[in-house]
This record gives sequence, structure tokens and C-alpha cells, in this order.
Amino acid sequence: MRQKVTAVVALGLLLTTVGCDTQARREMAAEKKTTEQGPPPPAEVARSCTVRGHAPKIGIVPINLQALFFNQINTGARTVARKAGVKTQIVNGNDDSATQANAIDDLVANHYDAIIVDAVDTEGIKPAIRRAKAAGVPVVAVDATIDDPAVSVQVGVGNAEGGRRIGEALLKTAGNHGGIGVVGALNSTIQNERQKGFTSTVTAKGMKIQNVVDGRNIQENAQTSAENLLTRDPGLKYAYATGEPALIGLAAAVVSQHRTKDLKVVGWDLSSQAVDGLRAGWITGVLQQNTFRFGYEAMNSAIDLACGRTARRQVPVPTQLVTPDNVKSYLYYLEK
Repeated sequence: MRQKVTAVVALGLLLTTVGCDTQARREMAAEKKTTEQGPPPPAEVARSCTVRGHAPKIGIVPINLQALFFNQINTGARTVARKAGVKTQIVNGNDDSATQANAIDDLVANHYDAIIVDAVDTEGIKPAIRRAKAAGVPVVAVDATIDDPAVSVQVGVGNAEGGRRIGEALLKTAGNHGGIGVVGALNSTIQNERQKGFTSTVTAKGMKIQNVVDGRNIQENAQTSAENLLTRDPGLKYAYATGEPALIGLAAAVVSQHRTKDLKVVGWDLSSQAVDGLRAGWITGVLQQNTFRFGYEAMNSAIDLACGRTARRQVPVPTQLVTPDNVKSYLYYLEK
């Protein structure tokens, strides 16, 4: 009898294990399918034209080519350009405003018909944009908000509003209590706006900003800064990262210092490191911008302008709050 009971128990355990393995494989297959399907395609593609006897040429000047975020904007833009039969040229801004300004001047000199730029410094880029406008080359600003009449179209999100939104998400997690460390990028207009929106929201409800460190929008710098932040404050309960490099650097620091059990993190922009943290539960929220749609909208606007058509001056793109509960629906953001 004892042998029979043991055999039955063993069989039950085996069937349970097989069932769990089968379910795990199904979930992995579903996630793989979601990722491979990629982002939703562009809802529309601007009609191309002929400019001085050739298809329009559109220049794209991102902040850098390191971050997945900027590469996805480029992918979205090139998707529309390919469908429309438009030529593109991407020039790496290398996290430097002067490099971006020179890139815009070169594209104008090489007779490009429109330019898309994501500005490192929204003030420093203005003279180059004004020169482009004076030369008859329209400029579409994407992501970073450039407040200047020389900008023909602005595509993006409200960064301060996004900071407020992720701040509200952290307040729910923290119960309006506790200290926060911030990994920012003080050389980035965009990320400073996100920091201000977040800070004003959480401090208004009683939370305190303990320390702010500067990752300068570079992953390695962000990790070093985050390591210092966590070392200085071993009792820190919450942390906020203002962009993709900052969040990746902070995630690496949290893991290396074994802080995944006692620290909760929120931030911007998905990466494989952010997804791992969401799945484990110590990253509680990531505000994801629709990067591919940034590219779609920016390129559609650039084509319309290059072809002499009117375009909306403001093109808002909504954000998505990714949590441990819904992260599976957003895995396509891990692809370029």
C-alpha cells in the first residue's frame, strides 16, 4: 500500500511539473510572438512627391545612436520613408548640441528638403534651426520641445506631465511616505523637465528627494552615479530614473548592490533591464513613450512639408504606463 501511495504521489508531482513546464512554454511562446510581431504599423503614410526632379530627401538628427529609444524613433521614421519612397540620412548627434547644429548645417548645404531633430539642448539648437528655416528647409522637432517659431512641427509628449504621471504612480506604491533618490541627466532639457514634474508631484504629497545624481544621459555614467547614490544612502527606499540610460544604469546598480528586496524603482523607457526589474517586481512602473509612433508622425510631417503641404504644428503622442501586470503587452519595445 505504501509503495502504491508513493507511486501515486510521484505521478501527481510529475504531472504537476509537466503541467507547469507546458504553461511556462506557452507563456514564453506567447511573449516571443508578441515581440516578433513588432509595434503597430503606421496608421497612415504621407504621399510623396518630386522635389527638384527627385524624391524628397529627409535628414534625421537623433540625440545619440546608443539608446534603444532613439533607434526606435529612427526605425519608425524610416518605415514611413520606405513606404513613401523617400530618401533618408541619419546623422548621430553624439549627445552634443554643437554636433547636432553642424549636422543641420551640413544637411542644409547638401540640399535636404526637410530635417527631423531630437535636440540635446533645446536652446543651443535654435540658431541652427533658424538658419535652416532661412534657407527654406523646414525642421520637425521630435521628443524634445523646442519653443521657437523656426520649428515647423513639434512631435512628442509633455515631459513635465509624464514626470507627474510617474510620480503619482510612485505615490500609490509608497503611500505618500519615504525618501527618493533621482538618477537624472542634467545636460538634457527633456530629462530636467521630467525631473521637475516628478519632484513637484511627490514632494507636494510629503515625500522627500534625498539626493540627485547626474548620469549625463550615458549608460556607464548613470550606473556609476547610481552606485554612488545607493552607497551614500543604504536606507533609501525609492528611486527614479529620468530616461533610458539612467534607468539601465540604476537597474545595474540595484542588482550589483543586492538592493532588489528593499528598493522600489520607477523611471522612463523600456529596456531588457527594465523588463527584468518589472517581472521581478522591484521596478514598479515605467513610463513608455510610443517611440515608433514618434518616428511615424515626424516623418509624415517632414514629407508633407518637403512637398509643400501644410502640417499640424503640434502632434501629441500619448504615453503608456508599463507595470509588472501589463509588461507582456509591451515587449515589442525591446526591438529596434
